[in-house]
Amino acid sequence: MRKHFLNVRTFAYTLIFLTVLSSCSKKDSPVVTPETPVTPAPPVTPTTPTTPVVTSVYKYAALADSLQAATYTTFLSADGKYFVKNNNGDKTFNYWPNAHMLDVLTDAYVRTNNAAYLTKMKALLNGIKASNGNTYSNEFYDDMGWLANASLRDYLIINDPDYLTVARQLYTEIKTGSNTTAGGGIAWRKSQLYYKNIPTTGNMCILAARFYKLQSKPEDLALAKSLFDWMKSNLVNSSGQVQDGINRNNDGKVDNWIFTYNQGLYIGAAVELYNVTKENVYLQAAIATAGNALTDGNFILNNLLKSEGQGDGGLFKGVLIRYLTLLAAVPVIDDITRAKFTLFLQRNAQSMYFKGISRPSLMISPDWSVAPGASTDLTTQLSGLMMIEAAAKLKADGRIE
Repeated sequence: MRKHFLNVRTFAYTLIFLTVLSSCSKKDSPVVTPETPVTPAPPVTPTTPTTPVVTSVYKYAALADSLQAATYTTFLSADGKYFVKNNNGDKTFNYWPNAHMLDVLTDAYVRTNNAAYLTKMKALLNGIKASNGNTYSNEFYDDMGWLANASLRDYLIINDPDYLTVARQLYTEIKTGSNTTAGGGIAWRKSQLYYKNIPTTGNMCILAARFYKLQSKPEDLALAKSLFDWMKSNLVNSSGQVQDGINRNNDGKVDNWIFTYNQGLYIGAAVELYNVTKENVYLQAAIATAGNALTDGNFILNNLLKSEGQGDGGLFKGVLIRYLTLLAAVPVIDDITRAKFTLFLQRNAQSMYFKGISRPSLMISPDWSVAPGASTDLTTQLSGLMMIEAAAKLKADGRIE
């Protein structure tokens, strides 16, 4: 895969060089930490007049290790079963961020092959059930969708049947949210079966496509395709922008709420369907939505992803990062398109590296261009950790510097 990066290497280096020059002025000089070493310029001699240039070396894997450790120790509950709401005393158990914590621990295991992460993953899988009334069942179909996808991913990686059992149980339950109201899709919650949205439908589309890849049952593929078609017809505009949901007030109206995680889920659903069908229509849909997300003022400020606050919004960017990274890895994407995606990811990772992380606490800001405040939510921390784990993978694959 390295050849794709080499074909755009000159373009990438130019952007990196210009970024380094602007970020290393005396006014905004970054603090050097163990994760951000600096290589000094060659010494100036009388016969070779030159201007010293400081080159920043981004050690994403080392930073990811540090962030994983800080996140684990800071947010782990006293009973060791789940991760708490924030680092400021709120010990609430929230289902869906803990599902994403399982995904983030998995990112670290895949990157390091360190068996210690397997222990943490299994403890969390069991702890979510214990903390949720001794059941994986939940009122919200999207909550179950996040955990089902994280669990199925773990089964595909480590072949532990406990994860498959959880994924299948949730897959079966989420299907009960399917009905013909608003033309299809999956309901957001059990008490509001008429309200359909991307968080539930996108998650289920990804899950169905992955189950099809696992067990080759035609009904899984049919479900994934029908859910994707429903999203595309009802909640995606001509530019590829994805809106949140429809029929919330049982009036047939679309909620014009524009969030990064909706874009991410739609991209992820399209990528998974492309992976199992090789039908180009799905890949082009993913590229269109990703291309829009990189320039849409709803998401972008100063060429970086905007803050979406803390609380639930703190986790939204991480979902987009996860699935945009998967899209950038699709082998058949042309070099220019791939470079556009990877350089966008690189730009966000580099900004956070120097500006969006508080040291020595290693807490992460919801705005990746400024330091965090006094309190950090688990959701916010997870989005930033997803970004650095993605950057570590992209660098290991030769996609970014």
